[in-house]
Amino acid sequence: MPIRSPGASQTSRGFRVAIGICLAAILYGCGQSEVSSAQNEVLRRGLGGEPSTLDPAAAADNFSTEVLRDLYEGLTAESPTGDVVPGVASSWSVDPSGREYTFKLRPDARWSNGQHVRAQDFVNGMRRVTDPKQGSPVADDLRFLVGASSIIAGKSPVTNLGVYAPSDDILVLKLEHPVPYLPQLLTHAAAYPIYSDASATSHDPTRAITNGAYSLASWSPSTSIRLTRNEQYWDHASVHVPRVEYLLMTDENAQYAAFRAGQIDMTDTVPPSVVPALRSRHSPELVLSPFLATAYYGFNVSKTPFSGNLKLRQALTMAIDRKKVVDALAAGQAEAFSFVPPGIANYRPETWQWKDLSEVERVADARRLYAEAGYSVNSPLHLRLLSNSNVGIKNTAIIVASMWKDVLGIDTELLEEEYRVFLQSRHDKSRWEILRLGWTADYNDASNFLDAFRQSSENNDEGYANPDFDALLDQAAQSEDPQKRRSILETSEKIMLADYPVVPLYFFVSKRLIKSYVHGLQSNPLNHIASKSLLVEPH
Repeated sequence: MPIRSPGASQTSRGFRVAIGICLAAILYGCGQSEVSSAQNEVLRRGLGGEPSTLDPAAAADNFSTEVLRDLYEGLTAESPTGDVVPGVASSWSVDPSGREYTFKLRPDARWSNGQHVRAQDFVNGMRRVTDPKQGSPVADDLRFLVGASSIIAGKSPVTNLGVYAPSDDILVLKLEHPVPYLPQLLTHAAAYPIYSDASATSHDPTRAITNGAYSLASWSPSTSIRLTRNEQYWDHASVHVPRVEYLLMTDENAQYAAFRAGQIDMTDTVPPSVVPALRSRHSPELVLSPFLATAYYGFNVSKTPFSGNLKLRQALTMAIDRKKVVDALAAGQAEAFSFVPPGIANYRPETWQWKDLSEVERVADARRLYAEAGYSVNSPLHLRLLSNSNVGIKNTAIIVASMWKDVLGIDTELLEEEYRVFLQSRHDKSRWEILRLGWTADYNDASNFLDAFRQSSENNDEGYANPDFDALLDQAAQSEDPQKRRSILETSEKIMLADYPVVPLYFFVSKRLIKSYVHGLQSNPLNHIASKSLLVEPH
């Protein structure tokens, strides 16, 4: 799912594997769990921001999709380690061309109201996502379907979409071209079924009908989201935790304090200031793991001062000492000189040639470019950098703004907004020159990162437009040769980086704290942690 995750509260799953499950399973089996029912019937998860929505077609942030993974299930699902496994579809087949998939739905797949999940429910969901009237930020994820691009552009009716339900238990997807990562992509919210439009858009527990492991019990804005186990879920017997409570805490220090006080069982972030101490004493509660995500700044290239001023964009990009940035974060983040992170399947990220310059050389080049762009210490640039409120994001912005001041003489005004407000403001280009964003992989493929910069993409906040870049992405999408496709995607990233629409800062490392009595957490490259895979031991 192309998901913008403007928050810095990307999390972790790292070094711990499910231990003690056998003991906990025995306790569940023999009835001893009743002794500690108040302790092990609820999983309290910290969530570093308020979800913008629980509508699968409208979710464009990690906080929303984190909860949606508990509420819905697609044709396919993910194992705790990130492997693709059958979801609502018990099996599927592919024709020899690789362009037609046929899915067989489970007879016991049901909505939370007891109604059967039908193939038509998937048709309705995908048509809704691609309908331009919806303006879905995840519509690009379905461009592989026959007719999708024309529908998204408003040139064809949604009924032309290549998704069909010949019967209640058979779904057929027709693709424009082979998509090797399709099974993983179908785990994403863009491909979820919907019971009805009214149900999908409702945050009222009495009206929200979902098909996942959990159902919505309540949503108290700025406080918590409570879920209850969906007894109609086809695999409900494997869902060990009856209730999940997401505690909404934008302040990571407050989340840390709540964890220390025993009010949260698992956080989704850790304050950078406490990570070194936790690492030094090898705390078993600290979980660190790299995952496929990039933190970056986006330039507003649709207006001055950055429109048509490549040298200025490059100067600001080169003025940043990324090593100092990641050292300050102190959680193992890696410096980013590309947009696509390392670890992406069948891909070698492109980087700028100047990345290996000495600090003296890099600073000198940045100052030269800044002067050639028409600015100087005596005639400085004034910028507004907009971000969502978060301690880690703010600290990084202060560091970068200081570098821009020291190296180039730029005055940077730091603007912070509550997360849900920020999600709206990012689309208003009159409010910022630079925007702090993050991109987390929806599936393990470079196109998931690069497609965000298509001129037509709902996620292209920067306003970047390069026909050559778009054409290469189209070529890559049509290519059936994995190596040729890889080469085309690498070339497209090289072109985009040379245009400097964004400033990659660092690649994320997920970091979280988890109580010793919570089991089932495993590392996976997408940082997806479904509550159904976890178990709370009596404590």
